[in-house]
Amino acid sequence: MQIVTGKVFFVKLFVIFVAVVVAAFGFQKYSAKYEKVSASVNGPSASHTGAPGEANCVSCHVDFPVNSGTGSVTLAGVPANYLPNQQVSLTVTTSQADAVIYGFQLTAVDSEGKRIGTYTLPAQNPAQMQTVNGIVGGNQRTYVEHTSDGVIPQMFGSKSWTFTWNAPAQRGGKVSFYVAGNSANSDGSASGDYIYTTSKSALSGSAISNFDADGTSDVAAFRPSNGTWYALNSTNGAAQTVQFGANGDKIVPGDYDGDGRSDFAVFRPSTGVWNVQKSTGGFIILQFGVNGDIPVSGDYDGDLKSDIAVWRPSTGVWYIFRSSNSTYDIRTFGISTDKTAQGDFDADGKTDIAVFRPSNGVWYIWRSSDNNFSIFAFGLNGDKPVQGDFDGDGKTDAAVFRPSNGVWHLLRSRDGYTSLQFGVGTDKPAPADFDGDGKTDVAVFRDGVWYALRSANNSTLIVPFGIAGDVPVSAGYIAE
Repeated sequence: MQIVTGKVFFVKLFVIFVAVVVAAFGFQKYSAKYEKVSASVNGPSASHTGAPGEANCVSCHVDFPVNSGTGSVTLAGVPANYLPNQQVSLTVTTSQADAVIYGFQLTAVDSEGKRIGTYTLPAQNPAQMQTVNGIVGGNQRTYVEHTSDGVIPQMFGSKSWTFTWNAPAQRGGKVSFYVAGNSANSDGSASGDYIYTTSKSALSGSAISNFDADGTSDVAAFRPSNGTWYALNSTNGAAQTVQFGANGDKIVPGDYDGDGRSDFAVFRPSTGVWNVQKSTGGFIILQFGVNGDIPVSGDYDGDLKSDIAVWRPSTGVWYIFRSSNSTYDIRTFGISTDKTAQGDFDADGKTDIAVFRPSNGVWYIWRSSDNNFSIFAFGLNGDKPVQGDFDGDGKTDAAVFRPSNGVWHLLRSRDGYTSLQFGVGTDKPAPADFDGDGKTDVAVFRDGVWYALRSANNSTLIVPFGIAGDVPVSAGYIAE
């Protein structure tokens, strides 16, 4: 029998200990690398969509710059405008011809970077998608992403995932969807993979005077002398010239066919006839109103289409022709000296009947959400109502322009009262969302020149477009 001395036994234990430490260290390095790769296959960690304040997946997949490969990530199904509680089917597709497996991560945020809406994932066994939560800039966000069972393509060169985004119970202003996609080579590491990003937005009706459906209001004017519309597309700067209407017509721009574009439309007081040229093709010609009526088009039934409507000052009666079912809504609200001020003041996706009374500076609003009333003083005699969503929360804000000093007074539903001097007494107020951030911008039209204070960066837009006597299209939504 071999006898081991204490000294030799100690040396052998030391050698075994060193071997175990080295092996453990090596395994730890391998395990850390494997864990990172495994985590990516099982779904990336939160906050990698490229949304404001976030990184994207090139923070781990570092071999190639973002969007540098031959593939792409796309997002389909985002509507131009959304309604409260609307269920929107979204499809994310990550593509690249030579990739082996694919992944994605998506989030939806409002104008303040907060999560908005919820998600419903399809029933699958095994599940190909999952949701995770993260915090960015103090705001919680929810993400939809692939699972380890959702990375294998069903067709060559791409992989798609379809799920539902559930809009909130009230509109929350502009909703931005951010997506990152991974086209991977499946070599078990983070190397050799291509990352792609994209984003799309849905609005809550904030982009009025929007003839190119890009989510941004276009500088546009109607020339009564020749019945011609002139629009400067914000997408590419191209100009549109459309003859539609006659001298004496009142412009009534709106989205009458629900495609996200403003339609050329006029109301002819002499006959009470509406003429609408739909951007999807065809015309609407409808006798609805009499001479002396004030056109007050808006989406009163919440179907994302503008409804033909008039207010009759002589009786204070509103007549609304609902596009959803071709029925009439008749209500008495206001007196002959009121100024119409319709808008979605309660963010329920429906235009509310509203007036501003110059004689006492009081707003009267009939809320569609609960058929109740809001009555409050805001403004003076001589002020012009210029309602709009100035804070981007999906609610129309009460606002007035004071010609006597060129001051705008805004009662924003999100953060209260503010005022600013912008314009002179002879200007035509023409508020609209000229920077596409989902907020109405303070703007005026002055003898053929546009001045707008862009809310996105507080800079001033100055555009010569039109001549004296033109009617700014964005002023077609507010009382004269």
